[in-house]
Amino acid sequence: MQKREFIQIDPARLRLPGSRAEGADPVKLQRQFDEFGISIEGMPPPEVKRGSDGEFLIFDGVTRATRVAKYLPGIKITVEITGNLKAIVGNRPSIGEKL
Repeated sequence: MQKREFIQIDPARLRLPGSRAEGADPVKLQRQFDEFGISIEGMPPPEVKRGSDGEFLIFDGVTRATRVAKYLPGIKITVEITGNLKAIVGNRPSIGEKL
């Protein structure tokens, strides 16, 4: 079993997957904000994969990461790196570019 790897990163730097290339769903983002506000207490870490260029592509947690990037700019969050990709992901839009 692979050892779990966690890092701290500014969520605005995370790259968006093709299925969420336009960013977080605005309705879901508002619903999360209404429920959690700007708190990150107890927030499950988003799951990311490391691209061959060292950038991180988010696989689970786009809305969570976007909420932090939008309402707590510059605050780092914990993400779990769940694997490595052979592809470059730095050419994909970041959360910060979509805010």
